[in-house]
Amino acid sequence: MESKGLEGVVASRTGICFIDGKQGRMIYRGYDIHDLAVYSGFEETGYLLWHGVLPTKADLAALDEELAAHRKLPGKVLSLLRGYAKDALPMDALRTTVSALASYDPDVADNSHEANVRKAVRLTAQMATATAAYWRLREEKELINPNPKLSHAANFLYMLTGHAPDPLHARAFDIALILQADHELNASTFAARVTAATLSDMHSAVTSAIGTLKGPLHGGANQDVMRMMMEIGEVDRAADFIREKLAQKAKIPGFGHRVYKTEDPRATHLRRLSQEIGQKAGYTRWFEMSRRIETTMMEEKKLYCNVDFYSASVYHTMGIPIDLFTPIFACSRISGWTAHLLEQYADNRLIRPVGEYTGETDLSYVPIDTRG
Repeated sequence: MESKGLEGVVASRTGICFIDGKQGRMIYRGYDIHDLAVYSGFEETGYLLWHGVLPTKADLAALDEELAAHRKLPGKVLSLLRGYAKDALPMDALRTTVSALASYDPDVADNSHEANVRKAVRLTAQMATATAAYWRLREEKELINPNPKLSHAANFLYMLTGHAPDPLHARAFDIALILQADHELNASTFAARVTAATLSDMHSAVTSAIGTLKGPLHGGANQDVMRMMMEIGEVDRAADFIREKLAQKAKIPGFGHRVYKTEDPRATHLRRLSQEIGQKAGYTRWFEMSRRIETTMMEEKKLYCNVDFYSASVYHTMGIPIDLFTPIFACSRISGWTAHLLEQYADNRLIRPVGEYTGETDLSYVPIDTRG
């Protein structure tokens, strides 16, 4: 039976992420996302996704060292970043950079599980550096070398801004990375698994995922949320603006989800962080506007916000450029993408669905000279 967009179709068995859309639950490898957001860090969560168990102190220390060792990009990849057009989209730059990184990966020809785990760690380290580096090059700023003493989240903010991040910002960004690390068989993850199912390499599969995430129906909603709020301008205009848009049958970014029928559990934490970061900055307009929009959408459409909605005000208040929001999503989701790739390679079968043909079947060929 046809299912448009494969909605509700079970396409693979996975032990990585479970979503209960009715209850609003999200679980990584058996652990509730609420517990991970409160107690874990992104590095620990990445280890959990890749290995299926929480790391010991020794495991986590080894992962920290490995990430630190691979954050610096090869010189020729930096030259490639410098050569991009100034108006190139950051997602395009990231996609091309990941593809190029394959040429400089020491395990490029090795598709074993052990080699692919090493690639997963390298890509996690390198994608964050590439995203920060491209933005600084585009802005004609000096590149900032990673600091081996900082966490993955703090390092990104440091490489982006050139100064040590506020501890609240570093922890908020760490939580955001955890919340976006995986989300079951979403479009980009599925694209990555389809590529891997041909036994193509991990870099090719991740490049497929980045290309898929770039599409506005998958990634980029938080960029649209922030641009919408900037258009609204003032908190008191928010409710009327949303009602006008709804009357015009316009889609409001950051609301609704294919899976969740109640509050997206990721939004719960991002709402709190938006308020805390706004209060710390002494500037709560974006949080207050977000709350006004959220209330209006519930009153008018009974729609809950999703992960993209409050991440917009969190990132913007932290000073992160809007067009980096989606690359940052990729820098988080790389941990989940690669976990799914490891799972795909371990029990592989070529993904080859069938299509229901709706065209003609009995047309007679007419020679070109007699077609008029």
